[in-house]
Amino acid sequence: MDLLWRHSVPQRGRGRGPKQTVSVDAVVATAVALADRDGYAKVSIRTVAAELGLKPMSLYTYVPSKDALAVLMVDAVAEQDTPIPADLPVRGRMAAVARLVRAELIDHPWLLDVPPWRLVLGPGRMRRYERQLAAIAGIGLTDVEMDRVVAVLSEFATGNARMAIAATLSATALTDVQWWERHGPLLSQLMPVTKFPLSARVGAAAGEHYQAPADPDGTFEFGLARLLDGILGDRA
Repeated sequence: MDLLWRHSVPQRGRGRGPKQTVSVDAVVATAVALADRDGYAKVSIRTVAAELGLKPMSLYTYVPSKDALAVLMVDAVAEQDTPIPADLPVRGRMAAVARLVRAELIDHPWLLDVPPWRLVLGPGRMRRYERQLAAIAGIGLTDVEMDRVVAVLSEFATGNARMAIAATLSATALTDVQWWERHGPLLSQLMPVTKFPLSARVGAAAGEHYQAPADPDGTFEFGLARLLDGILGDRA
């Protein structure tokens, strides 16, 4: 907690130990850059120390563990959130809540590998939550409903971002045309139209429209619009 709020809480004396040659901010920024480049699994005390030109044991004078470092990393990314313009209509502000969550995950896919449950709240995540609540304040929701709306929009955006990231990764393997050329004949035998009439019809229409197995961007826009319709009702 002291590390998360290090810019707000007076720091205790360090006591004995080697002199620090970089800052905690530099350690966290290096870890984020490493995760962006190589993935969360590659982040460790040893690899971050190597990036900084430090010995692994010396990094423990900055952060006590990889788990603690992960919390700092998540909060540092949240610190980069852009404000939601207050002059937007309420529907636009609510949409911005979801769009910002999705964009952050697509920019930093490793965030999906960090367990989200009970992450310690730091200044970045608290500021984000305050902005999200401000985006939906004053429209007639109770406090609990406001929290649920933020959660629903965030979780929808997170699920869709996971699919968008997967689609990006799959683009480096077979193209859709190549995949169907390889697997299409067998699938036609295993899944005849007579046995799966609705799947065949809808799948063909969707595939023709998407020109891909799925359309995460289009699904996001479609789903977000329906979510906002349901949440806002007559408030829009």
